[in-house]
Amino acid sequence: MTTFIFDVLKDLQKNNANLSELTFILPSKRAGLFLKHQLSSVAKQTIFSPSIISIEEFVEELSQLKSISNTELLFQFYNTYLQLTKKENADTFEVFSKWAQILLQDFNEIDRYRIPQKNIFEYLSNIQDLKHWSVEGNQTDFVKKYLAFWNKLHSYYTHFTEHLLHNNLGYQGLIYREAVENLEVYIQNNSQKQHVFLGFNALNTCEETIIQELLKNNLAKVYWDIDAHFINHPNHDAALFTKHHKETWLFYKNNPFNWVTNYYSTEKNIKTFGVPKNIGQAKYIGSLLKTLKQENQTLQNTAVILGDETLLIPVLNSLPENSDALNITMGFPLKSIPLASLFEALFHLHKNPSNAFYYKEVINIISHQFIRPLFFVDGIDYASKLIETIEDNNIIYVTVERLNKIAENCTAVINTLFLNWDTTIENVLKNCSNLIITIKQHLDENKTSNLLSLEYLFRFNELFNELSRLNSTYQHIKDVSTLFGIYKELLSSETLDFQGEPLQGLQIMGMLESRVLDFETVIISSVNEGVLPSGKSNNSFIPFDVKLENNLPTYKEKDAVYTYHFYRLLQRAKNVYILYNTEADVLTGGEKSRFITQLEIEGKHNIQHQIIVPEVPVIETTLNTIEKTENLQNELIKLAEKGFSPSSLTSYIRNPIDFYYQKVLKIKEYDDVEETVAANTLGTVVHNTLEDFYKPLKGTFLTVESIKNLKNQIEDTVTYHFKKEYKEGDITKGKNLIIFEIAKRYVSNFLDLEIANLKAGNQIKILEIEANSEVIIEIPELNFPVKLVGKVDRVDEYNGITRIIDYKTGRVDQNLVEIVNWEDITTDYKKYSKSFQVLTYALIMQLQGDIKLPIEAGIISFKNLSAGFLNFAKKDKAGAYAKKDTLITQDTIDNFTVELKQLILEICNPNIPFTEKEV
Repeated sequence: MTTFIFDVLKDLQKNNANLSELTFILPSKRAGLFLKHQLSSVAKQTIFSPSIISIEEFVEELSQLKSISNTELLFQFYNTYLQLTKKENADTFEVFSKWAQILLQDFNEIDRYRIPQKNIFEYLSNIQDLKHWSVEGNQTDFVKKYLAFWNKLHSYYTHFTEHLLHNNLGYQGLIYREAVENLEVYIQNNSQKQHVFLGFNALNTCEETIIQELLKNNLAKVYWDIDAHFINHPNHDAALFTKHHKETWLFYKNNPFNWVTNYYSTEKNIKTFGVPKNIGQAKYIGSLLKTLKQENQTLQNTAVILGDETLLIPVLNSLPENSDALNITMGFPLKSIPLASLFEALFHLHKNPSNAFYYKEVINIISHQFIRPLFFVDGIDYASKLIETIEDNNIIYVTVERLNKIAENCTAVINTLFLNWDTTIENVLKNCSNLIITIKQHLDENKTSNLLSLEYLFRFNELFNELSRLNSTYQHIKDVSTLFGIYKELLSSETLDFQGEPLQGLQIMGMLESRVLDFETVIISSVNEGVLPSGKSNNSFIPFDVKLENNLPTYKEKDAVYTYHFYRLLQRAKNVYILYNTEADVLTGGEKSRFITQLEIEGKHNIQHQIIVPEVPVIETTLNTIEKTENLQNELIKLAEKGFSPSSLTSYIRNPIDFYYQKVLKIKEYDDVEETVAANTLGTVVHNTLEDFYKPLKGTFLTVESIKNLKNQIEDTVTYHFKKEYKEGDITKGKNLIIFEIAKRYVSNFLDLEIANLKAGNQIKILEIEANSEVIIEIPELNFPVKLVGKVDRVDEYNGITRIIDYKTGRVDQNLVEIVNWEDITTDYKKYSKSFQVLTYALIMQLQGDIKLPIEAGIISFKNLSAGFLNFAKKDKAGAYAKKDTLITQDTIDNFTVELKQLILEICNPNIPFTEKEV
């Protein structure tokens, strides 16, 4: 395959051009490397290398101005803005930066296309005047300020550009405009210098003027790279700009147009693949490359063009394992580096000055992969200590003093992360630099395995040095929020460059990096509408119709640029693989691109289309089963000897696997910080409050007066138990205050129920409160003792009948403490767990000899308090009219004991594994 660059060099050689004395000007620096490489294939003898520069470098040389970064440009422009705006009307730098970016972009376009500045700014101002009826005398202050802004655009431009020119600085458009102004002098001083422009397509007015003047003075040659199929087509956008140059340039009235080729019509293998999702495309690119490598043994002369450059990392992770030489033209965005998330978290934390920090943000920072190792001192993991202390004490907002107290050996790191961020911007930037140095010192301990991380640190150190320089020079950054905005601006434009083999093996690049280059095999990803081409976008103060009138580029021209690049990649290629995302996404492109549809309609090539469906393995869901090994059986024996509680047994009924994890392996549920009081915390507070109230009344008959006295203690007792259980959590506002009031209401309503019962003539005697009970239950089939343990909330005597009462802060209805068939009590957790629980308490207390049958047992539900005491009942049949027996007799206990023993035997049976229940 012959490339465009090679064809140009052969043509120059055929015309006896002295290659060493030529100045080659290309659209990008990247193409210059390939040009230099091709020279060795053309030159028949040793020659000096010609001058090879990009159009940007050439124009900068012409203008004699130095280009500055977009970020510094913003700082410089703010100086102009402040000088021309009254202090009371001036925006802050943070607000200014939002709209100034767009205005600077418009300045750039106006200069690149040599639009008379005064005319267009006055035109824009007049448009706004008409929109707001400027002749009206009753304009609001807002409208007046708005119109004043538009009237000042020209003065902003003039003052700003004069300042830049005075300092020999410029943005791209200004450099282009000045280059045109200096062109005559340049031609006079370089009358023998020959320029070769190759591979250009869309040119701005300045570029057109420069090239045409050089052509006019016989100082240049231009080589266009366009195919006859496109330029002869009346409406093909791939040739939109080239046709314009051919038809409007005076030079081509009398000179040939170099050059039109016929490569696009040659036979090609073009395949399009619809692949679901971006990650699917990345994975399929890996599969394609693997297949190509197996067929050709090498990926030389193969390029992967990423329409969406965010696919870089997924594609790199999907490359075949045996990939050899690899070159990545595009840099890795700094915003995608793990270190970026650390500084973003820090800026978010300190954006609003505070003495205490939200625990989640603190944990997020100290758990970061670059920070956590810094908290490992003298064999102690202080990061874990900090996290555990925050969670154990329920600390929602934590101070620096508290952090330093917990991790006393990490004060330097803690102070860098959390102190002096609300003083001056110099201190903030100093903290960032100190943090980078601290992380570097840690990574230096094992430098060979941390080379990539050290490279990350180096690039971020450069970034913060630049921020420090900008801040010290201009002093426009007044707070962390503004600094964060500028940091993100810099971060979005900075990249970490890869090192590779630029001329060998697989090439991975973006669409614009492919200019002038040709590859035999091309894989293009993300060929979707909204990506390739990007579609309508108008990030400009200049309306669409004004752009048309002044010949400024619109989205149509932008689309035409991508059309040219897309088709140019296809011109000389033999194998083309086009991938698009089949999953419509409003934000990142929807249907397949019009480029694919156009290829199909043209009918020039046979396009093979295929929808790729990823292989999704069918994973059969099998219930988790744990066989009872000898070790596990020993653990069960220990558990039986320690005691089965009603909650542990109902846990087995609900799901044996849960019982195995929680009771055998003793895996606790993760305790997170309770920002809002949890249901179990509320339950504990209510239980403990009632325990404090009724413990002193044990063995006595309740009186209305004694209960009324308890009501006066509700506030203090509930508050005490909340502080004890909820630790340092705040119950003074928000949802927590509501839950605190609910807890008081629960207790108050319960006491009211007691008073109502007593006033109704009922006698209540407190027998036990929060009674810890345990008893050995005889199971002959087992050769080890089995103990039952339980904590009964309350045992009382109600009109001579003993009652076992269990408190529930959740809602319980009467039907949940009733049973028809005894065998169901150990099978259906939802319906019978409450019955199982109170009957277990009854059995334990009966075996202990603490109670005499018959008795009653049941639930008091604080969410269903109006129902009163919910008695356990044995029904003779299902239905509303069934006969109920609410007294627990020996017969009741015997029937329950049979079911209980069978359940324990099942738990301890070595031949019955723990099997997960379907949810």
